[in-house]
Amino acid sequence: MQVIISIGREFGSGGHEIAEKLSKRFGLSMYDVNLLREIAVEKNLDHTQLEKYDEVPKKRFISRNVRGYSNSPEENIANIQFEYLQRKAKEGKSFVVVGRCSEAILKEYKGLITVFVLADRDKKIERVSAIRKISAQEAESVMHRHDKKRKEYHNYYCTGKWGDSRNYDISINSSKLGIDKTTDYLESYIRERMNNMQ
Repeated sequence: MQVIISIGREFGSGGHEIAEKLSKRFGLSMYDVNLLREIAVEKNLDHTQLEKYDEVPKKRFISRNVRGYSNSPEENIANIQFEYLQRKAKEGKSFVVVGRCSEAILKEYKGLITVFVLADRDKKIERVSAIRKISAQEAESVMHRHDKKRKEYHNYYCTGKWGDSRNYDISINSSKLGIDKTTDYLESYIRERMNNMQ
């Protein structure tokens, strides 16, 4: 049975950490920025050159398409990732994927379970401040910048809007239960979904 767990997240919500915990609990590979490292190995490229364009919105005013090919590195990297994830899904692989429009590009797969993790603003600021060792004001600025970038990136490639609960099976506020208990809750939900797939 194929299970693909797609985790969308607000910056500072702990969505990435929750994805890591779920991948361990279910014994699944996890794709995040490491996806580009795997692609770089396959294509014999330098992953550091690819990573700077990871989940970055296309620069619309300086990019264009000619005969179906884009001169935008951001768009090319996005499409390479989408194709890689679609190939893994087509092969019947089960995995956890963070972001990368996965709830939309893999929607044809019956084993897809989509989650969006959000959190209260003050809790996100607190978390980002602690992890990055920066002031609350700096943390808020970082959060705003990252979420703006994620939203622009997602909404460019997908018809559904980033963070809109109608585009996910479940949206959850990690501030209410904390990271571990939110993970417990999602694990229970995913196991119940897996039982229904059999």
